[in-house]
Amino acid sequence: MSRSHRDAVWTPGSCAGRRTALRSAVAGSLLMPGIVRQLLADAGDPLAPRMPHFAPRAKRVIFLFMTGGVSHVDTFDPKPALSRDHGKEIKADHPEIKDRPGYERIYLKRPQWEFSPHGACGTEVSTLFPCVAECVDRIAIVRSMHTSHSNHYNATLGMHTGSFAFSRPSIGSWVSYGLGTENANLPGFVVIAPRQTYAGTQVYAADFLPGAHQGTLVVPGAEPVANVAPRVPADRQALELAALAALDRDHLAVRGTDPLLAGRMRSFETAFGMQIAVPDAFDLAAEDDATLALYGLARGQTTGFGWQCLAARRLVERGVRFVELIDTGSSDNWDAHGDMATHVGLAKNVDRPIAGLLADLARRGLLDDTLVVWTTEFGRTPFNNTADAKGREHHPWAFSSWLAGAGVKRGIVHGATDEHGLRAVEKPVHVHDLHATILWLMGFDHERLTFRHAGRDYRLTDVHGKVVHDLLA
Repeated sequence: MSRSHRDAVWTPGSCAGRRTALRSAVAGSLLMPGIVRQLLADAGDPLAPRMPHFAPRAKRVIFLFMTGGVSHVDTFDPKPALSRDHGKEIKADHPEIKDRPGYERIYLKRPQWEFSPHGACGTEVSTLFPCVAECVDRIAIVRSMHTSHSNHYNATLGMHTGSFAFSRPSIGSWVSYGLGTENANLPGFVVIAPRQTYAGTQVYAADFLPGAHQGTLVVPGAEPVANVAPRVPADRQALELAALAALDRDHLAVRGTDPLLAGRMRSFETAFGMQIAVPDAFDLAAEDDATLALYGLARGQTTGFGWQCLAARRLVERGVRFVELIDTGSSDNWDAHGDMATHVGLAKNVDRPIAGLLADLARRGLLDDTLVVWTTEFGRTPFNNTADAKGREHHPWAFSSWLAGAGVKRGIVHGATDEHGLRAVEKPVHVHDLHATILWLMGFDHERLTFRHAGRDYRLTDVHGKVVHDLLA
């Protein structure tokens, strides 16, 4: 660990008391948690609550990721000139275009949905997102995003880890590493997804960070976390875990502090607490009908993006630092090569739940210290190889993202693309800049939140990134 992060003040929270009470109630014995707590104290608990570099604006993050590449020119970036010049041939002067078979000649393609202004701020949003459009006074849209790769795998990896070619810790893992957890009975980083996205588990892996910071995958359904119900009586389980903890203590005594072992020990501690905390967190029976309606949920429903959003609100209420919601679509994702019409069903699936999440967080006072980020891995081309093509291709030069909540200016648009939406030309924001801004809102200088690995100090933004201060309230 680098000196810059080691110098931060690390303080224990109130988790130990809750953990003791839970173990006493569940196991009828303090033997196991007492031993584990002592071992973790000796080894350095990787999930102990920690203070950031400076006073944070946000205490937690909900990260909404739309898999496949949402078309910016059909959603959040209106381009009248693109409609005006529909069918016009433009020069394929970039290697990524002119060297691609079938792209010797390219033609502009108009947006397929109408844009109109919304809210007091007058921000234009297309008819694909009517519910989110009604929330524009709460959000800051970034129309000048750009990224470093045009392949799904690489762009998705980059959006999550800051690395476009190699496995690196996820942004959620970095936040967990920097802050620890507020609730010892739940993971600090949770990912809710019906299926894996591009790059698979790498998007929520801890990589070289302590393993306790890896994201915990939750799959919507009747059993969102597999095997959480104990298979043996609680008193027997406590004795088994106490015996395991004793063996771990002997192991540490011989070999000294081992961060991998400490992380594994911490995972057993968290898993023990999850047996009580997880069923409670994902039991929506206590939610009233009005709340379910906000998310477009039927009572008893356990799937869908609305379920993901409501589960995220319940998790952040219970102290989870970073919750990612991955939308992979029911059959297709947002990768609309063949037909942009697939955007209709995909948008309908997430539009109401996202607006409901923002409204629910706001009415509970949570939006003031919760950062909500909506993004995708790249945009889609404002052109295609024929004037009447139904779909759009991958477009890393420009796309849209938005932020809302803690520390974010409300009702603004940041940056711009050119008149056809080809490139970010005004106040461009790279993925590294987005990461630096998220970390800043969580109280971290992205250049100081580092971890020494293989002889060098690594960070989420590698050697890049600038905080986008224009987005900050």
